[in-house]
Amino acid sequence: MNVAVIGASKNPERYSHKAVALLLEKGHRPFPVHPGLVDLLECPVFKTLRDIDEAVHTVTVYLSAKNQGDIGPEICSAGVKRVIFNPGAENPGLAEELRAAGIVVVEACTLVMLHTGQF
Repeated sequence: MNVAVIGASKNPERYSHKAVALLLEKGHRPFPVHPGLVDLLECPVFKTLRDIDEAVHTVTVYLSAKNQGDIGPEICSAGVKRVIFNPGAENPGLAEELRAAGIVVVEACTLVMLHTGQF
């Protein structure tokens, strides 16, 4: 499954970095998104979700609501099926916007979902 990781980090202690690693380990295809990075765990990093030229099924968000900017329209126009708001990234207004666009919204930890087979 193609998964965009918004807020990806080079820091191996950050959960977004661990998510990219675990997605790879579990056989998914992560697309890290961060405007200041070039690659992460041998994956190319994209500046924005719009820069990904393949279909993305799931977006997992690791940015706090105040740092999410206006990603709603970008997510809606990308044909994404599901968005996961990880702890600390919850955004009720954006969640409502995404649900109205027919996107499944989940507030959960991507790492826990992957470890427990709920992903």
